Amino acid sequence: MRLVFLGPPGAGKGTQAQRLREELDIPHISTGDILRQVAEDEEDPLGRKVKDYMKRGELVPDDIVVEIVKKRLSADDAEKGFILDGFPRTEAQARQLDAALQSVDRPIDITINFRTSEPVVMARLSGRRICTSCGANYHVKNMPPKRDGVCDRCGGPVEKRADDNETAIKRRLVLYNEQTAGLEEYYKKNNTLETVSGDLDVEELRGVLLKLFDRSGLIKHK
Repeated sequence: MRLVFLGPPGAGKGTQAQRLREELDIPHISTGDILRQVAEDEEDPLGRKVKDYMKRGELVPDDIVVEIVKKRLSADDAEKGFILDGFPRTEAQARQLDAALQSVDRPIDITINFRTSEPVVMARLSGRRICTSCGANYHVKNMPPKRDGVCDRCGGPVEKRADDNETAIKRRLVLYNEQTAGLEEYYKKNNTLETVSGDLDVEELRGVLLKLFDRSGLIKHK
């Protein structure tokens, strides 16, 4: 099952992907996570380039992001499928991704668009907490770690991101809408787009997604 999750920051994409990866036995591939991992490798010229862009607060160019994502999708654990979260962000990236996947006969099965209202995004991001070691997502109300401030997965520190404040969140929403203009229409033309409400709570939305996958014939019943 090859999935793309689209939606603004705070839409719940990462939370759903983290829960579904075990149920569907496919990796959750977050572009932000793999870019950070690449940037940490100072021995790698590509890693140094990515780190330089990120330090300046600039978007990493499409060709570099696509190269990194293609490499990650070629890993053994992605052979049965994957959940792409945070990529593509532009129509150009979507076209390059599709071309790469079509060349190995592994096209996207479904693109899920998490349509989410601004008040819900604000509430979620202001309460969001991130593990600074492994990037796992938490929420002070909806999904707190078992031990306050400690990641369930790796034991690292769980903290609030510096840019999870109202001004920064509104700016990120504007940037997201500017960057992703045309993506919805692109995937609609490809007949892979399904839209769900990102305003639903975690368990309700998980149920909607599983029914959608079942209806599409993507869940294999024993």
